[in-house]
Amino acid sequence: MSEHVTVARDGPVQIVRFNRPEKKNALTSAMYAALGDALKSAREDADVGATLVLGHPGIFCAGNDMADFLAASQGGGMLAAYALIEALAEHDKPLLAAVDGPAIGIGTTLMFHCDLVFASARATFHTPFTDLGLLPEAGSSLLGPRTMGHARAFELLVAGVPFSAERAREAGLVNHVVAAEELEAAARASAEAIARKPREAVRIAKRLLRGDPAPLKTRMGEEGALFLERVRSDEAREAFLAFLQKSAR
Repeated sequence: MSEHVTVARDGPVQIVRFNRPEKKNALTSAMYAALGDALKSAREDADVGATLVLGHPGIFCAGNDMADFLAASQGGGMLAAYALIEALAEHDKPLLAAVDGPAIGIGTTLMFHCDLVFASARATFHTPFTDLGLLPEAGSSLLGPRTMGHARAFELLVAGVPFSAERAREAGLVNHVVAAEELEAAARASAEAIARKPREAVRIAKRLLRGDPAPLKTRMGEEGALFLERVRSDEAREAFLAFLQKSAR
């Protein structure tokens, strides 16, 4: 378990919090592994009825920690990210998120796997994949058009246009936009209400709504292979270098 991902219980709700605010909750391989482990644990624990993912006031997740990501991708250390993606595809209990501030990259694509998303008015959703010479991941190339339609999914995932909380709600990515000071309480109340419903009925209902996970797993495999190719491409290396130089200024 990573110190930068905390896992706690609030009655029947598992609370998972990104806990690296000094780095804007940018994910490392250890954080990917911790989140994947938390989802697996929740799935196997009969006392857990729902999982709620939180960030910190003003920041949800800044995407990948770029230095860690580059080291992992060049050294074959992407297994933790792949394990999380697999856990998301297999997760059959309610998954909720409360987003305050930026949700970048995986911070946004995670939302496609959530059953309920709460966002503050200052939340933003941004996936600059193609700016870095990369591709949509975590099944978002399949779930994005399914959720938002092709045009809006293209705008978010390929054109890299940031979505405001309200735009994300209109597109079907977010369920509720609430005041920042009410965000966590609202999400916790919803998670607890769902977690106290008959467990097996909820699991079956979610499975029916989500449908057969096989196409999603197949797409995730395709994305993963192509993503790794792109990471090692000259185009991506040039984009990463430009990004790191800009960040160092």
